[in-house]
Amino acid sequence: MAKRANSVIGIDLGKHVFKSVLLQRKGEHRFVLTNYASRAVPEEITSSDELAHQVKLLLKDFGGSAKCCALAVSDPTGILRIIEQPNTPVELLRSALRLNGLAVLNQECKDFVLDCAPVSAVALAGVAPDGAVVQNSGGKTRYLVGGMLRPAVKQISEAITKTKRTAGILQLAPICSFNAFEFAYPEIFKNEAFLLLDMGHCQSTVLIGRKTELMLVRSVDYGGKLFGEGLTAEGALSPETARVLMQEGDAGMAETCRNSLLDLATEVRNSIGFFEGQHEESLHRIFVSGGMAKAEMILQTLSDELGLPCELWDPLETCEVALPAAKRQALAREFVSLNVACGAAISYLKAA
Repeated sequence: MAKRANSVIGIDLGKHVFKSVLLQRKGEHRFVLTNYASRAVPEEITSSDELAHQVKLLLKDFGGSAKCCALAVSDPTGILRIIEQPNTPVELLRSALRLNGLAVLNQECKDFVLDCAPVSAVALAGVAPDGAVVQNSGGKTRYLVGGMLRPAVKQISEAITKTKRTAGILQLAPICSFNAFEFAYPEIFKNEAFLLLDMGHCQSTVLIGRKTELMLVRSVDYGGKLFGEGLTAEGALSPETARVLMQEGDAGMAETCRNSLLDLATEVRNSIGFFEGQHEESLHRIFVSGGMAKAEMILQTLSDELGLPCELWDPLETCEVALPAAKRQALAREFVSLNVACGAAISYLKAA
C-alpha cells in the first residue's frame, strides 16, 4: 500500500453547503489548518457530472495543491447502527453483513455498501494482528455499522475521479463529527459522557459518547431547511429579515424560534433520558455544531428547553491555524460548520 500523504483536503458533501478544509500533518501530534472554504450547492444533485462540477467550484474557491481528498457525506438514506455481537473478527463481520445483512441488522441491505468497526477506542486498541477482537469479560463487542446505497457511492467515486483528485476515505458525516470531537477535546472524550448535536440542513444528528465509546446515534428529521421555513411562513418574512430579528433578540421571533425547535428539543431530551436511564450517568452539557448553531437565539432556546447549557465546540481546538488575517478572522464564525470536514481530514491523517 502506498504511503498516505501528509496533507489532505477534507470535504463535507452536505445537503445545502459543501465545506472543505486543508489540513497538514507536521508531526505525530501536530496538525495545521492552511485553508478552508464553503459553497452553497443545489439540494438535489442527480448525476456524477453535476456533483463533479460543484466539487470543482468548491476547490477553485479553495485553492491548494493537495491531490488527496477525505470525503464525508450527509446521507438521509444511509445506515448507521450500533449492534452487539459475539466477539468476531472484523473481516468476518464485514462478510456476514455483505452476505446476510438481514440477519445481522434486521434490515435488507443488499443494495448498500457496508462497513463496521468496534465502537470504542478501547476495543479498537484490543484488535489482534489477525483482526480478531480481544475477548472481554462479557464475551460480546458492540460494533458500529455504516452503509450507503451503492448508486450514491458510485456517483461520488465517479465525480471525484472527474475532478482529478483521489478519494482517500469515504465516511458518513456523523462518524466524522465524532472523530473530530475526539481530536479536539481528548480529555472530555476519554473521561466523561458527552452529547454532540449537529444541526444540518435536512437532518440533525444526536451522538452520545461515554469514555471513548459511542453509546447512541440517531437522526432527527429536522434541520436548517425546516427551521427557515418555520421562521418565514407565518409572517411572510424574508430570510434576511428573520435573521436580523433573531440577532436583535426580537420577542416575537424568539417565540417563533422556540415553537420551531420544540420537536428537536423533545427528541434530544428523549435521547438523554434513554442514555441516563440505561447507564445511570448524567449529561451536564450539550456540544452543538452546524450552520444553525451560529445563531445565539437558537443556542439559548435549546438551553432553556433542555435545562442544559448548549455550547459551540471547535473542531480546530488542538490544531494550529496558518491563515491570512482576513480568513483567520472569518474562521471565528465559520468553525462551527467545519466539524465534519475536519473529522474526515483528521481520520485520514491519523491513519497515515
